[in-house]
Amino acid sequence: MRGQVSAEMLILLAVVIAIVALAATYLMDLGNSAGESVQEQSTIVLHQSEASILGDSGDPCIEDTDCKGTCRDNECI
Repeated sequence: MRGQVSAEMLILLAVVIAIVALAATYLMDLGNSAGESVQEQSTIVLHQSEASILGDSGDPCIEDTDCKGTCRDNECI
């Protein structure tokens, strides 16, 4: 008869859908953990680059945020 779906085909379809759902969940979790790792690494790099541009003692400055220490009379101390 035309248009009929057997029970075996329905079971097979359910198994395929379950496998696809599991794979999608795994890939989404993998993407989230990779994104968190990239964000952590970029934060570390950003902090390192910020620390490297701060002035040492004797360097010219405008305010305390320009120096590793403090800024007095436009010079890091």
